[in-house]
Amino acid sequence: MLTRTIEKTVTFEKPFVLGDLNIWLPAGDYVVETDEELIPGLSFTAYQRVLTVFHIPAKPGEGGMGRAMSIAPEELDAALKRESASKPLSAEERADQTAKERAEFEGMEFSDPPQ
Repeated sequence: MLTRTIEKTVTFEKPFVLGDLNIWLPAGDYVVETDEELIPGLSFTAYQRVLTVFHIPAKPGEGGMGRAMSIAPEELDAALKRESASKPLSAEERADQTAKERAEFEGMEFSDPPQ
């Protein structure tokens, strides 16, 4: 099967809990890698998520290595929604967010329009 990996950076402005970790992670930027497999037999190109890896960097000043853990995409989505729920959005931002959430739920990729 044809597999592709998509890497993106997510930013948390406040400390957060991810899934069932029961530990608080500090605010900051985190790298997320998503592996997707091509869905065969369709008349169009479509991929489905098969693995999501969340990278936790090493603590600054302590040296050592960061760690990576496999998570359910829904855990990351829930953490990001909790983060964004504390920020007031304009009507246009809410509409954009809803459209992006629907696209992600359907496994689609999207990009913001050029400025």
